[in-house]
Amino acid sequence: MPAPLETRPAASADRRRGFGVGMGYAACAVAGIFWSTGFFFGKICFTRLSVGHFVLYRFLFGCAGLLPLMERPRFSRHEWNLLLIGSFLGIPAQFLVQFYGLALTTVSHAALMVGTMPVILAVGATMFNHERLDTKGWLAIVGSTAGIVLIVSSSERGIGSGSLRGDLLVIAAMFIALGWILINQRLMRRGHSPMSVTIWGLLVGTAMLVVWVLLRDGLPPVHGVGLTIWGAVAASGLLCTAASTALWNWGIHHAPASRAGVFLNIEPAVGAILGVELLGDRLGAGAWIGGALIIVAAVVLTTTGKVETEIPVGT
Repeated sequence: MPAPLETRPAASADRRRGFGVGMGYAACAVAGIFWSTGFFFGKICFTRLSVGHFVLYRFLFGCAGLLPLMERPRFSRHEWNLLLIGSFLGIPAQFLVQFYGLALTTVSHAALMVGTMPVILAVGATMFNHERLDTKGWLAIVGSTAGIVLIVSSSERGIGSGSLRGDLLVIAAMFIALGWILINQRLMRRGHSPMSVTIWGLLVGTAMLVVWVLLRDGLPPVHGVGLTIWGAVAASGLLCTAASTALWNWGIHHAPASRAGVFLNIEPAVGAILGVELLGDRLGAGAWIGGALIIVAAVVLTTTGKVETEIPVGT
């Protein structure tokens, strides 16, 4: 017997909603894949560019890619102040510290350190937003911390291995990023769209980055850089910053952010594999076990924990 006519529109709407959620998850997954290549492209560029010049070029390309999506700003004076603080933490402070760390360690180690971000975010939400973690959440934090200890303790054991100093700088960058994320979250809770907060934060942070890099490193080179380096820089900016940001924000608009957050774990997994397979990184048994602990902890936290925190991006 055919379904009553009045139920057909509802069934069709459910199918469209299910398709939209599926596409949202797919967009988040692609964004995670793009993010996972950021350290790989950075390591290539370090053969001809300084850390400061690479980060500057990356964000100039990223800004160019996001300009078509720019919205008119509607921030109050107090909100502009928050945006300035968040932009400083999120762009020059976070990325210069992060990529200085990458210059000292391997792509694989740096990627696995980034896998701590969901756990650091959960701790920050608990401390500053008065959110509560359940037992699984706290176990995930313990597991992730154990993973960090295993990875950094396996550093500095020959060519292709990580550096303790570099690993710790990447971890420090994650804590700096926490401040950026919490400030962005506050701005979004005041009614500003994730895309507006992300793009204007990116533009303001890049302006700060220009001033810092020009004063410290001088004008970035243009001639003699080589097509390979320009290609890696452009990919880093357009894919790892612009495209990943647009895809992520579109994805979490169509799928639950608390569940889509699991796709952030693509970055440490794929990043570590790229480092091992393409750059000759070496991961000892401790690093493999530590990386697995970090990724499993992040998956547990983003799929079963009770803390749900929006993760605005622009990295």
